[in-house]
Amino acid sequence: MTPAGRSGTRGFDLVVVGGGIHGSSAALFASLRGLSVAVLEKDTVARHASGTNAGGVRRLGRHHAEIPISQRSMQIWYGIADLLDDDCGFQIAPQIKVAETDAELAGLSQRAGELQAMGYDHEIILDRAGLRRHLPAISDHAVGGLASLKDGFAQPYKTTFAIQRKAMEKGARFYEHCQAGRIHRSDGVWQVETADGVFAAPRLLNAAGAWAGAIAGALGEAAPVEAIAPMMLVTNRVPHFCDAVVGAAGRPLSFKQMPNGTVVIGGGRRGRADRHANRSEILFNELQLTAETAMSLFPVMRSASIVRSWSGVEGRMPDDIPVIGPSARHEGLYHAFGFSAHGFQMGPGVGELMAELIATGATQAPITPFSIARFAV
Repeated sequence: MTPAGRSGTRGFDLVVVGGGIHGSSAALFASLRGLSVAVLEKDTVARHASGTNAGGVRRLGRHHAEIPISQRSMQIWYGIADLLDDDCGFQIAPQIKVAETDAELAGLSQRAGELQAMGYDHEIILDRAGLRRHLPAISDHAVGGLASLKDGFAQPYKTTFAIQRKAMEKGARFYEHCQAGRIHRSDGVWQVETADGVFAAPRLLNAAGAWAGAIAGALGEAAPVEAIAPMMLVTNRVPHFCDAVVGAAGRPLSFKQMPNGTVVIGGGRRGRADRHANRSEILFNELQLTAETAMSLFPVMRSASIVRSWSGVEGRMPDDIPVIGPSARHEGLYHAFGFSAHGFQMGPGVGELMAELIATGATQAPITPFSIARFAV
């Protein structure tokens, strides 16, 4: 690495654009492999999707292609406190998708059978009695569910900041309020122009979330990233009634009760995202539907009050799975973006595999389905 003054050129082994959980995790694991790393974040670390999501550490319901990475990431989560010297608010808790009709339960059973045939046994079917053992407060009309009993949840801001701190301890440098401008490659070195000077490295990772498509597009790789704004709300403290993270098979929901008694609710209802203005907007009519779903499944919630709501800007791909892997056009360019509102749990695993790929030129993780080349015209 060749440091330079504010307006000069700084040299590194790897430049990461984007300071969310995926970019920060890649910086950490690359630093652990001995690479010098700079992370460029146009706002602040965890400002967008990585700090405003529901915090679900979820393998349940993943796209089949994501399962191997999700499984590896789960092993990192189980040891997250030792890795980061911070527990990140991580707790093991069942993730349960509730079926409200027999048809929904049949669909969940079919999925469980498919995963069993693939060699995965982390998702199991709960009948009506089994569902109530885990969710005694669930509405009488619920008929069963699909569960991954050793998943969990964590605190998004706390987690991403802990990853950043550990990466910095291992030598990574983070440059906040440092927006990537023109990016080009010269003599085998990527150059990222910013208001703080030029950052140069032979390897570049595009982990810019909802803004990553513009970066890829400027380098000749189509990546149709849609900016979305998942919404969340939190209630006042209510007496303890739920130890699981709950979704619904037939309608959007992510529901959990925190240790302090508050209930955090989200799960798919979206606000309005404006990546050009760098902001998101809550749509209260959609948020009302989220609250109504929670009350329908948990009648105890009818006495709760909403105390806060928020949204964040996230990048979604047309097929709802991310772009992970090397560029299809350029040597030394890599991508990790478009996690489509379900990337938090995968963050450590994606960071580890990207560091392996960047440092060694290969990874054992099955990343072919996530190639950016699938969007080539």
